[in-house]
Amino acid sequence: MVRETRSERETYDIGYEMGMNARAGEIYTLIGDLGVGKTVFTKGFAAGLGVSEPVSSPTFTILQIYEDGRIPLYHFDVYRIAEPEEMEEIGSDDYFYGEGVCLIEWADLIGEIIPSGAIRIQIEKNLLKGFDYRKITIGKEQ
Repeated sequence: MVRETRSERETYDIGYEMGMNARAGEIYTLIGDLGVGKTVFTKGFAAGLGVSEPVSSPTFTILQIYEDGRIPLYHFDVYRIAEPEEMEEIGSDDYFYGEGVCLIEWADLIGEIIPSGAIRIQIEKNLLKGFDYRKITIGKEQ
């Protein structure tokens, strides 16, 4: 499925809609360049889950856990992961197969350890269509 947005708010709203429909045990991978809107999407996703605390990318901590929504949100930012094995050190399987939903920014960097069936969300810019234009492609990980 492909969705197009022309503002941060529209990108947030798609995240919100997906968060409203997310279920425990699901894994969402976020793929896209710097500044494309992964964190905006994530903020909407968290709001859709009912998370009320501020959401930011856990770039330096790798994982942020939000437990005040209807199900826990395990928000990973793996931009600084050098090797996928580092994810095992932080207990990634406990979260991948845990009670909540995982959302993983920069998931393409650890693609080999992402469980099959994860939902892939790729966000792309196209400056020819405008500075705020985003193409959001939603599908299954291979």
